[in-house]
Amino acid sequence: MKIQDKETFDKANVFGQGQANNAYAQYFIGNSYLNPLTDPKECGVGLANVTFEPGCRNNWHIHHAKTGGGQILVCTAGSGWYQEEGKEPVSLEPGTVIVIPAEVKHWHGAKADSWFSHIAFEAPGTETSNEWLEPVDDETYANLG
Repeated sequence: MKIQDKETFDKANVFGQGQANNAYAQYFIGNSYLNPLTDPKECGVGLANVTFEPGCRNNWHIHHAKTGGGQILVCTAGSGWYQEEGKEPVSLEPGTVIVIPAEVKHWHGAKADSWFSHIAFEAPGTETSNEWLEPVDDETYANLG
């Protein structure tokens, strides 16, 4: 469900916007916000609500792992995109769940005309790391949907 109005989006974004995602800003086009929901040091599992302003998307990236690993996205508010390298983009709406295995090059973010939020779950694994790659270029992004 596309939501352009920030006040309307804030009511739908039940896990909260959080703070500016400054630590990872270099890997995003546009502004994103991070609201950690768990502390992986306490429970072994990292969950965070990530909010994207309209048009915001992260760079292509890969979640590496020797075993296990990867990421799960649980879409909660607004409307966004997910795309794996070599595949068609997937529209993200509240209730959509995306399972991203380790070693799959992908990106995700808001649609150009909607705020978007998802809970990101970093799947446990051994020797896990993220590799940030090139941005999703404006031409590719403009031709989505």
